[in-house]
Amino acid sequence: METFELMLNKYAELVVRVGVNVQVGQVLIVHAPIETAELTRLIVAKAYEAGAKFVIVEWDDDAITRVRFEKASDDSFDYYPQWLADSMVHFAEEGGAILHIKVPNPELFHGIESSKVSAAVKSAAIARKEYSKYTRNSKISWSLIKAPTRAWSDKVFADLPEEQRVDAMWEAIFQMVRVNTDDPIAAWREHINHLKTSQNLLNAKRYKSLHYRATGTDLRVELPEGHIWRGGGGENEKGVYFVANMPTEEVYTMPHRTGVNGTVTSTLPLNLNGRLVEGITFTFKDGKVVAYDAESGLEHLTSLLETDEGASYLGEMALVPHDSPISNLNRVFYNTGIDENASCHFALGSAYPVNLEGGTKLSNEELLERGANVSLTHVDFMIGCADLDIDGELPDGTIEPVFRQGNWAY
Repeated sequence: METFELMLNKYAELVVRVGVNVQVGQVLIVHAPIETAELTRLIVAKAYEAGAKFVIVEWDDDAITRVRFEKASDDSFDYYPQWLADSMVHFAEEGGAILHIKVPNPELFHGIESSKVSAAVKSAAIARKEYSKYTRNSKISWSLIKAPTRAWSDKVFADLPEEQRVDAMWEAIFQMVRVNTDDPIAAWREHINHLKTSQNLLNAKRYKSLHYRATGTDLRVELPEGHIWRGGGGENEKGVYFVANMPTEEVYTMPHRTGVNGTVTSTLPLNLNGRLVEGITFTFKDGKVVAYDAESGLEHLTSLLETDEGASYLGEMALVPHDSPISNLNRVFYNTGIDENASCHFALGSAYPVNLEGGTKLSNEELLERGANVSLTHVDFMIGCADLDIDGELPDGTIEPVFRQGNWAY
């Protein structure tokens, strides 16, 4: 077996060359937990080797984050420095790329008032509204990747002796991002081509609607005219291909904002900004959530739905077979970036304009007119399971199977 150092080196190479795909002369920002310093240093080195002009590392520390919510005055949580948000717009205008080592701690805000967390998340989203257009419309290259932290590893691998948990998380990550192959970059090219095959098939079908049925789920979802299925990665406005999520196993599009009706039940816990929400049920009428419940964390779910009007509508629908690499690990990772790639899922909140023909050139008002949802938030929740059946309605009204028993029917 290859040494850990070699595997880590291959991972850094992969995320720089394939994930964020750093270009010669480009500025790169890396957001990283301080516990991931070894990987982050390798990523910086690989970025300069790829020709980056300048690499900025912004460190995250859970202990410091929590101190704010324990000690800061109440008016802290409605505040986000506008100058900081504006600097990100300037960075994007210059064609920079951004890489997040995104590892939210599922227990980070245990005991913290939900209203404080929700206010902080919302104020940041409002301040960064202009910058978010660059990522939402794929104008710049961006990528989210994973790396172990002690708190996350302890949560996911609580069944193992403490000294084995971080190593077990590394092993899982290397497997799900294909770093354990001889040539990870070649393996990703093959994987992306496989996802493109699925997206091309769905785009050729032009389904009018999909009907989801499983235990606790009976939901009909209409698709807007001109919707586009995507998978793997995509090109930024300069034609540079990047992969926004590593790992990724999904093909996804947008539902029609007002065309969702019925009930859906989550199948995996949701880590909502460092707060766990489990056993979610939503009832939709004409696209909007009209009733909801959760076995735990209901107050956090309420805060999410109160973000703005669009937070009560769906912005994304994604298909992931139950028999897939991450799902077959048979483990809940309490990290949406991973769990969503083990399960079919939806997202409350903003749609991605890239999922609509000509969508990246439309205003928010025009997107709404075309059936796309607009919101400050975008939160995925998982609904896939072994008994999920999905039927598709073709343009002529014919109904055909898309998923049977959790997997592709094709």
